Amino acid sequence: MNDQLQPANGASVLAPGPASPAAERPPGGRAAEFWRKFCQQRMALAAGIFIILLFVVALFGPYLTPYDPDAPNYDELTLGPSAHHWAGTDEYGRDILSRLIAGTRLSLAVSLSSVFIAAVIGTFLGLLSGYYGGWLDRLIMRGSDVLFSFPDILLAIGIVAILGPGLTNVVIAVAVFGIPSFARVIRSVTLSAKESVFVEAARSMGAKHRRIIWRHIFPETLPSVIVNLTMKIGTAILAASSLSFLGMGAKTSEPDWGAMLSMGRDYLSIAPHIVYFPGLAIFLTVLAFNLVGDGLRDALDPKMKN
Repeated sequence: MNDQLQPANGASVLAPGPASPAAERPPGGRAAEFWRKFCQQRMALAAGIFIILLFVVALFGPYLTPYDPDAPNYDELTLGPSAHHWAGTDEYGRDILSRLIAGTRLSLAVSLSSVFIAAVIGTFLGLLSGYYGGWLDRLIMRGSDVLFSFPDILLAIGIVAILGPGLTNVVIAVAVFGIPSFARVIRSVTLSAKESVFVEAARSMGAKHRRIIWRHIFPETLPSVIVNLTMKIGTAILAASSLSFLGMGAKTSEPDWGAMLSMGRDYLSIAPHIVYFPGLAIFLTVLAFNLVGDGLRDALDPKMKN
């Protein structure tokens, strides 16, 4: 079939061809496409709103607490939820809602700092392992296999037992068992990215290895880093709370969710609300980060269909 159309005046006009990839791209580019895909997932969107509220509470916690979270009131011991104390009081008469709000900053700070450390170290090791290969790849991957052979919480308990109790050591312990996960995921992406045409072109033009890794390969790993980081935050909150529950993390006097569970377990039969509300806070926070991680994974995956 002739690709030219003949109008009435005899001039030849090219028939319209297929639309270019740029023409098919939605208005706003990748950011708009990501936001559209993410908003299609209602559960992830609701979880994201919940996480935003958590960060607001963490930032403005001292202005939101109705009572002093550390001030005891021996006239109101183990009171149930009421209009004055929406979540009740604990064994010292302290307002549980105020302590939950104060504990939000503590829990998020511990989990975010530990996951950030794990992401930085794990991403660096994954890039080196995937790009250079050879003995360096074998060394990093075998080290990751050793850490993977231990359950996360048992590895964290062992590290804290060696270093001693305290939130700083909890951050180190949680970061250590998060490193191999990032290293393995980023290594896989790096192995695929280093065979790409643009990497081969940069290598043929004489670009140094460092430039290829950080300017060409590292940006390709960012979606995987973001997704893994988001999902690991929930795991970090659960691990940090577990260590505090076992007495290896925050002090029992601190408004930490895990420490609140540990103190309230002795009053479970007479005042179960002391345990229910911190447990609910941990459950909802971990669930929210996992749902957002799932949503980000689906929205950032280039193979997902509309």
